[in-house]
Amino acid sequence: MAHTSTAANTAANTVEFGPATGLSCRECGALYDLGPIFACTECFGPLEVAYDFGEVRREDIESGPANIWRYRSLLPVPAGVAAKPNLQPGWTKLVKADRLAAELGLRSLHVKDDSGNPTHSFKDRVVAIALEAARNFGFHTLSCSSTGNLAGAVSAAAARAGLDSCVFIPADLEPAKVTMAAVYGGRLVAIDGNYDEVNRFCSELIGDELGEKWGFVNVNLRPFYAEGSKTLAYEIAEQLGWRLPDQIVIPVASGSQLTKIDKGFRELIKLGLVEERPYRIFGAQAEGCSPVSRAFKAGQDVVQPVRPDTIAKSLAIGNPADGPYVLDIARRTGGAVEDVNDQEVVEAIRLLARTEGVFAETAGGVTVGVLRKLVREGRLDPDAETVVLNTGDGLKTLDAVSEHARPAAVIRPSLDAFRAAFAN
Repeated sequence: MAHTSTAANTAANTVEFGPATGLSCRECGALYDLGPIFACTECFGPLEVAYDFGEVRREDIESGPANIWRYRSLLPVPAGVAAKPNLQPGWTKLVKADRLAAELGLRSLHVKDDSGNPTHSFKDRVVAIALEAARNFGFHTLSCSSTGNLAGAVSAAAARAGLDSCVFIPADLEPAKVTMAAVYGGRLVAIDGNYDEVNRFCSELIGDELGEKWGFVNVNLRPFYAEGSKTLAYEIAEQLGWRLPDQIVIPVASGSQLTKIDKGFRELIKLGLVEERPYRIFGAQAEGCSPVSRAFKAGQDVVQPVRPDTIAKSLAIGNPADGPYVLDIARRTGGAVEDVNDQEVVEAIRLLARTEGVFAETAGGVTVGVLRKLVREGRLDPDAETVVLNTGDGLKTLDAVSEHARPAAVIRPSLDAFRAAFAN
């Protein structure tokens, strides 16, 4: 029998969650009614959404809108979600990266470029699902702890939906991300501390009257929020012609995105939407915040927290909640978790921009940098079909590459001056 969850049950029983049937504990399997809860009361394990999908057909998906709502029959959202005021993220480009592949020595490579989302990061996907849960549970304020991209996505989604927002960030974030989070008119609060300290503060605020009727997308709405990352898996498979890639490189911050992409692949297999085949999942971290990579290399199951020190601030989560599950998936699929230093991140950003015209933020530099490292070390099959994720826009992290991106020359407006500058 499922556990029941406080007053939220009344709200949960009066709204539509599509195919979602409840919440289940990832550790002990305990079942709960749908509600704004995120931890099992039996073992304190994380909760995730459970489903009864029924029949799902390719043609029904393909006839849907060109955004994540084409997959509404696989998500905890009402059937009419596409008609509601939301940012309609998703269906971003899967770039066939032949020039980058040739440079790295790969036969087949695609870049899933999520910088094309409304606020220019993959966070629009997860926030869109959390927004529907917030509406269902009657919350009036959307909130989060954020390393930058999520703050902007929450603020924009709340503005579009007519909700209040209050987002919390570390005080040392990149200026572009601070501006983007503030411009939508909600409250932006900078905290003197790193992301893990900001997240702890938000957990305390949930239990206080100040946070009453607030939906914290990555805390009390986390089971719903996390499901948004599955849409990356769905899109990649559909854009490849309804097949899974042989191997994929995914950035790791909390680790949730990687675990949900794996969940999405497994759901597609179970539903018969793609052919069952082996696939390898590789996690990518920045060396200055690489607790999961360290655990993988040491053969450990426990992820020891670290204090972040990296230019890849969107991945700077020193105590990743899904770290142990990332380890499980990398080992189960025959993948790995690897890291690169800040210099390698910058080199990878420039490499992707130069070869494919895709300007990635630092998280994308991490994934491309790890991809290059894995190929160089012979740990990734160069003949296998490969996908690498770029989860955000380089315009948000200009400081990382600004000293490498200057005019080739400053000249007077004359042909003689141009010839003199570039004679050699």
